[in-house]
Amino acid sequence: MSQTVTSIPLIDFSQFSGSPDQREAFLSQLRYAAREIGFFYLKNHGVDAQLLHAVQRVSREFFALPDEDKLSVAMIHSSHFRGYNRAASKITRGQPDWREQFDLGAERPKLPVSEKSPAWARLQGPNQWPAALPELRPLLLHWQQEMTAMSLRLLRAFALALRLPEDAFDPLYGEKPNEHIKLIRYPGRSESSGNQGVGAHKDSGFLSFLLQDEQRGLQVEVEENQWVEALPVADTLVVNIGELLELATNGYLRATVHRVISPPAGAERLSLAFFLGAQLDAVVPLFPLPEELAKEARGEASDPLNPLFRDVGFNYLKGRLRSHPDVAQRYYADITG
Repeated sequence: MSQTVTSIPLIDFSQFSGSPDQREAFLSQLRYAAREIGFFYLKNHGVDAQLLHAVQRVSREFFALPDEDKLSVAMIHSSHFRGYNRAASKITRGQPDWREQFDLGAERPKLPVSEKSPAWARLQGPNQWPAALPELRPLLLHWQQEMTAMSLRLLRAFALALRLPEDAFDPLYGEKPNEHIKLIRYPGRSESSGNQGVGAHKDSGFLSFLLQDEQRGLQVEVEENQWVEALPVADTLVVNIGELLELATNGYLRATVHRVISPPAGAERLSLAFFLGAQLDAVVPLFPLPEELAKEARGEASDPLNPLFRDVGFNYLKGRLRSHPDVAQRYYADITG
């Protein structure tokens, strides 16, 4: 990196549909942000603002439900790793994360499995939905659909920024991209009780998108031990590169370590995350970049505490088993009968 980074760049997705000069400027900004920092704010992304506000509202309503309603859809009931977890249920780098969360994936039927099926085949299946909040299902599935369309379009922009064919990544997704949503509430904590909202980590998959509220907390490690705050910016999504996209470009693009610091006592933070990954049966190749870009590739730089394999389904399963030990026990019980 040529200069010290003190903030996260903001880029305008509407330029991708503008004049040839605007489009080229956008691709240049995208390439810089994704290579040098691995994080950026995306404005004019095309996802309806009213939909985003509605999703934030209904997410707050979910977390405000009585414990018995949330626990009725606890992740421990799902071998597909879908559902609710209390704070401190998820582990990052050996420490509990102080956040409660609700996970869902694409609403698809459970796959038939046999002894010959790959282990990750059990990851596809239905979501759990709280009976006490029927509005949650249609809103989240609508948001998931809109986010998938937008993120696949952005991934095509990435292909062009890398001087690859625009459809270079399309075969990895087909009809069943791995669409993962996580609703997250970070309760406030006193300084004496710790500050790990979520520990330092990289995201797997290709692209991650975060809709923040007004509470600060997200931090990005732009250089070793140099952390920059990704402060909330109205009408934007925070986008970051996942390890699969880093590996697929031989480290030309950058998956960056990040963390969340717990809000102070008496406050809370709501984050809505969308993760785009390839189909579970995909194997991600090393994409051949043009010489002028390939010579700047850093090589694989995957986090040694968050190992990655290009077998998408296996990598996704490995991450689920590692970070959700209680559900992993249930999963192993299911596959061993």
